[in-house]
Amino acid sequence: MNHGNKLNHLGRKSAHRKALLRNLTISLIMHKRINTTEAKAKALRVFAEPLFTKSKDDSTHNRRVIFSYLQNKEALIELFATVAPAIANRPGGYLRVVKLGFRKGDAADIAIIELVDFNEVYKIKSDAAKSTGRRGRRGKGSATAAESDAVVEDAVMDGEDIAGVENKD
Repeated sequence: MNHGNKLNHLGRKSAHRKALLRNLTISLIMHKRINTTEAKAKALRVFAEPLFTKSKDDSTHNRRVIFSYLQNKEALIELFATVAPAIANRPGGYLRVVKLGFRKGDAADIAIIELVDFNEVYKIKSDAAKSTGRRGRRGKGSATAAESDAVVEDAVMDGEDIAGVENKD
């Protein structure tokens, strides 16, 4: 039986798997986006997101805990200097996995894993159209879907650049 074994072993022994996830996390922090297989990207998300949550509180303890996982000073400095301030207001979901298709050589599923706050294509430049949590959508003070659509339409009519597409009317 396989009860409670939800970890994807990725066909590696534990030390090799830890080294792989450590190196992928370092590359992700340094480059903000990496190409890898879909299975590795999903395993990386489980490994890296708790580290990003810890990095939001810049304390000596959190720096030492994250360093024990990464073992790389440059990645640690990059994480606390640029990544942590960008994700400070996000309550989770720091990474996005985008499926790309299949690799030609072995037909493996390929995906891009990227930091959500560092992709300029998906950012909306309106404050009223910002996303809210699950409970925030039901509250009395939150904007309805029609109001947020109206804000986006107004921005498009004004010729603002939304999601990398310019309005050329």
